[in-house]
Amino acid sequence: MLDLKFIREHSDDVRAGIAKKKFSCDLDAFIAADSERRDLITRSESLRAQQNAAGDAVKTLDKKSLEFQSQTAELRTLSENVKKLDAQLATIEEKWKALYLAIPNVPHASVPAGKSADDNETVATWGDCEKISPFALPHYDIPWFGQLIDFPRGVKVTGAGFPFYVGDGARVVRALITFFLNEAKASGYTEFIAPILVNAASATATGQLPDKEGQMYRDATDDFYMIPTAEVPVTNFFRDEIFEASELPICRCGYTPCFRREAGSWGKDVRGLNRLHQFDKVELVKWTHPDESFEELEKLRRDAEKLLQKLRLPYRVLAICTGDIGFPHSKQYDLEVWSGGQKRWLEVSSCSNFTDFQARRAGIKFREKSGKSAFVHTLNGSGLAVPRVLAAILENNLQADGTVLLPEILQDFVGTDKIGLAK
Repeated sequence: MLDLKFIREHSDDVRAGIAKKKFSCDLDAFIAADSERRDLITRSESLRAQQNAAGDAVKTLDKKSLEFQSQTAELRTLSENVKKLDAQLATIEEKWKALYLAIPNVPHASVPAGKSADDNETVATWGDCEKISPFALPHYDIPWFGQLIDFPRGVKVTGAGFPFYVGDGARVVRALITFFLNEAKASGYTEFIAPILVNAASATATGQLPDKEGQMYRDATDDFYMIPTAEVPVTNFFRDEIFEASELPICRCGYTPCFRREAGSWGKDVRGLNRLHQFDKVELVKWTHPDESFEELEKLRRDAEKLLQKLRLPYRVLAICTGDIGFPHSKQYDLEVWSGGQKRWLEVSSCSNFTDFQARRAGIKFREKSGKSAFVHTLNGSGLAVPRVLAAILENNLQADGTVLLPEILQDFVGTDKIGLAK
């Protein structure tokens, strides 16, 4: 969430920032609710002070005196008024909190202006899209694809978007996860194995609630959510904790399966591995000093890019514009790999700086040598999401004999240099 003092003192700047994003919220209603809440708090505190003073005065009076009876009646009236104000305050607090949580983070000044994904800016490219296999096919059209990634049986067991990975398919997925985690460790990230179910407080802290509740799977009995990304449990690891400034930045990584309902997705973009309800991903997370967070974002982006370079996969980096950036994001880069068979770009990583937006929700602070505390800045990025990376490997490296040549960096993990069935 945004700094409350900043909203109060710079409402026009906040309103301008919100207007650039695609998320709607009623800032005027929040400001009105905030004013009413502050007034009720002031009145409640004043009445409580009067109540306490009257209570102290009654203790000194003779219980048989008329003054005692008068003061007791006054104390009773004050008590009833305090209860009424508390009830009003509880009502406005609920409204105030809901309106507060609906306010998105404002985009950083360096974020390109735009209204939709069409306005995202390409800021870097790597590799030559023309120097891939001349035999490239969409991965779902490779004749033996269904033997390594079995969608029909996934539909039978669960439903659409929950495939089985079989044999070499499973081994390549495991190899990618191991490769991603090993590289993260080499870059200074400590590995986590995190829960894949989180409570509502955790989802609220990272901004999935109230923005993305329709995209998450939920267990209504225990009010748990299946994680859409390891960002949620890993970021919440330090919820309500305080670091020393000297500890920053703190870097963590974690592999988890991820679960997304992908409500509203349809068409050719969801074929094969392009869009799944369950998929594997390694997430990189940082907690940083506010003065260093944008520099750390560039380092995070380089950590993700390095993986694609070692896999020899052409990619581009997009600076996400104001109209396409996420709800809690201040600045966001997307890494898109070239899919040689489909001849299109596939997002495989999103690297983001949330400034102190998540930290305020999660209560994560750091303490300077002076003893003064402030909220950290949180960052995360996919390092990487498996399915579309796998799709690009299958498509870009398809050989004349129908096999797929694996990137050299994966061959020792898998135990072979090629997968697939020769013609």
